[in-house]
Amino acid sequence: KIQIAGRSYSFVANTPDDERRMRVGAEQIGRMLSKYDAKYPDKSLEDKLAFEAMNEALNRLRAQEEIMALKKEVESLHKDVESYLTTIEKNGR
Repeated sequence: KIQIAGRSYSFVANTPDDERRMRVGAEQIGRMLSKYDAKYPDKSLEDKLAFEAMNEALNRLRAQEEIMALKKEVESLHKDVESYLTTIEKNGR
């Protein structure tokens, strides 16, 4: 069982790594909720969970954008290497 915001949840993990990730994720959510408790004591738990959901969505989108940029950079570098190797083969050195 995993505790989130004082409530127990039974999640089924497919792998031991997923179980670890769930536990770490629950701990991270707990820390963020504590920060929101201090910053927004008058807000409901539902509001604080909505804040956390938006924060996580933004983080995911940033990560996806960064991954796409890195993929493009890798593709560009791959083309540069192929071009360089082709030039070396043509020139015999």
